[in-house]
Amino acid sequence: MSQLIWAPELHYVHGSWYIYFAAAPSIGPGPDGLFQHRMYCLTCESQDPMAGEEAWEERGQVKTALDTFSLDATVFERAEHLYYVWAQKDPAIKGNSNLYIAEMKNPWTLATQPVRLTKPEYDWETRGFWVNEGPAVIQHDGSIFITYSASATDANYCMGMLKADAMSDLLAPESWQKWDHPVFQSNLAEKQFGPGHNSFTKAEDGQTDMLVYHCRDYTDIKGDPLFDPNRHTKIQPFTWDANGNPNFGKPVPYNYNITSIAM
Repeated sequence: MSQLIWAPELHYVHGSWYIYFAAAPSIGPGPDGLFQHRMYCLTCESQDPMAGEEAWEERGQVKTALDTFSLDATVFERAEHLYYVWAQKDPAIKGNSNLYIAEMKNPWTLATQPVRLTKPEYDWETRGFWVNEGPAVIQHDGSIFITYSASATDANYCMGMLKADAMSDLLAPESWQKWDHPVFQSNLAEKQFGPGHNSFTKAEDGQTDMLVYHCRDYTDIKGDPLFDPNRHTKIQPFTWDANGNPNFGKPVPYNYNITSIAM
């Protein structure tokens, strides 16, 4: 865990704080050509997550059925069950990463075998690299949505989406509907490129749903886009359509009046 600390997420689960993150022992790729990240968990039983290093305990690697490149873990609760969703390489499947789900015995241990939800298969998921990564979960009106990011982290980066009925078997792949097109992608007119790796939160009013994501305002990237440091963090509101699905609109520049975004 000495190099490349990636994608930390802070969650409050069962009265305690948890940070999920990925880390690698080296800065370069391994024999398989991929980075060597694995997933880890920190726990804090204090009600104050800012209590300092002494309040946090490292729980070690969150182990799955495969000891391969894995990252971008997130968790969500449904009907008193805790689920873990993440991206991982399967050597038997072409590409860098697929998305998996499992139920958890506790916030740092899986209770079930991983189930694959999606792999890169569409053209917009396989540009530059074959990637499904960065899952984020939002629940709305009896449905559970998982957004994820696809393709290389340049202007091709974009967001896809899965949907399941909240009362269905969430560990059954057939419970999940996959969109065959991106739900959030580059906005060429406004020079916003490669939006992705999103999260969800609420605005200060406690009602307005907000999309947090990163993207660039340029396309001139030298070398591997993963090492380009200028993926700006952005946030904007989104709404829901008549079918109860999120309508994310388009990524907009910093000086845009977000109250005028056409949803």
